[in-house]
Amino acid sequence: MSTRQNTDYGYEIQKVYLEMMMSDAESFVRCQAVFDPDAFDRRLHDGAKFLTEYVTEHNALPTFDMLNAATKAELKDPGVLQENHYDWLLAEFETFSRHKALEAAILKSADLLEKGDYGSCEDLVKKAVQIGLQKDLGTDYFADPRKRLESIKDTNGQVSTGWAAMDKKLFGGFNRGELNIFAGGSGAGKSLFLANIGVNMAEKGMNVLYLTLELAESLVSMRIDSMLTGISTRDIFKQIEDVELKVKMIGKKSGALQVKYMPSGKTANDIRSYIKEYEIKTGKKVDVLLIDYLDLLMPASMKVSAENLFIKDKYVSEELRNLAMELQCVFVTAAQLNRGAVEEIEFDHSHISGGLSKIQTADNVFGIFTSRAMRERGRYQLQLMKTRNSSGVGQKIDLGFDVDTLRIIDCDEDDGSENYSSAGTGGAGSIVASLKRSNEAQENTPRQDPTAGAPAGKIRAETDSTKLRGFLNNLGDE
Repeated sequence: MSTRQNTDYGYEIQKVYLEMMMSDAESFVRCQAVFDPDAFDRRLHDGAKFLTEYVTEHNALPTFDMLNAATKAELKDPGVLQENHYDWLLAEFETFSRHKALEAAILKSADLLEKGDYGSCEDLVKKAVQIGLQKDLGTDYFADPRKRLESIKDTNGQVSTGWAAMDKKLFGGFNRGELNIFAGGSGAGKSLFLANIGVNMAEKGMNVLYLTLELAESLVSMRIDSMLTGISTRDIFKQIEDVELKVKMIGKKSGALQVKYMPSGKTANDIRSYIKEYEIKTGKKVDVLLIDYLDLLMPASMKVSAENLFIKDKYVSEELRNLAMELQCVFVTAAQLNRGAVEEIEFDHSHISGGLSKIQTADNVFGIFTSRAMRERGRYQLQLMKTRNSSGVGQKIDLGFDVDTLRIIDCDEDDGSENYSSAGTGGAGSIVASLKRSNEAQENTPRQDPTAGAPAGKIRAETDSTKLRGFLNNLGDE
């Protein structure tokens, strides 16, 4: 029997489908999920309907004589068939059912299009395209533990983030097919984190796509110029020749890095279409997808008001995670923190703009702690608000920051000159809390009259305390 896929689903081939299913209960059961009597030729419709009704009522297949007598379908027993014949049936019938459903959806869409009901048309076509038999039975847990674990390690991830401190918390890094979110307030550095991740991944030879829904392509690209070359942002135009030379040299041994602007209000379907076009035209598969940022997208599956943040973000998050699974890429985006998070030193789910919907869908969520003073001192701090790969929820990660090149790097753990974390908390403190504790300690120290022979060190301590209070006041204004 030929294994060539049929394109003509006429009466004769449909008759073969029914006869083979009538001869093998297992085959009919496996096809039952997509079995639709209305998909069959009018001469076979009654026979197909009788078959499915009989099985539903009696939990057994009817005989050929019973079905032919009731419907005049004139089906014949095909006799003993080999197992590969039934494999052919399953593959053929799946395609037949999907094509017939698509045909019916297109016909029904004509009336809907006249009414302007495009959403219903899209749903009909989407359901038709998704028709298929369930072939994946899942994971046999006890069968081969070693193979199961090695498969996860080899195919699903452990793509380094580029920061050892973060990799440690995530047990190796980002996994393909997962949704990662960096959450921060306005100006906290969400875009900087995404761009730095893009640079880290591209330098590892991975193909990176950066979709910006807010910043211009030129601005994002210029920031990356500084990150890659080590040339300060303020000197980029002064050293254009050096930038050109360094970028070209790095590009020869790096993966692709594509920056694309899309207006806000786009959907996951728009992103999917662009990626398909990009991969066709360039011949490159997207390994890393960065979207700046989630809050500016709209759901594709249903019409939702932009003001209804919880519902909007719920659908957008789910669609993005499905896209990540579909593409099997490293997927990182950003989200906004609400105003209640501005002066907090600990983040929780209530600080995410739009509520719990993003948290519930995402695999990893990182809250960004920052201030102008922290950035000037070369520090960023992240809190793990959610992680599915470790027990590190609530823990914090200290990272270094080069204000000139915008590069985010690992902190030097041996450098004790700037300790922003509380002792014994495993990084759970913050620069603000640390400074406040220092200030309170000094304010509680009894003051002496400097004219009464006070030691020089005491005068210096009072001066430092005054500076510290001024610094804290400035922090509160940010």
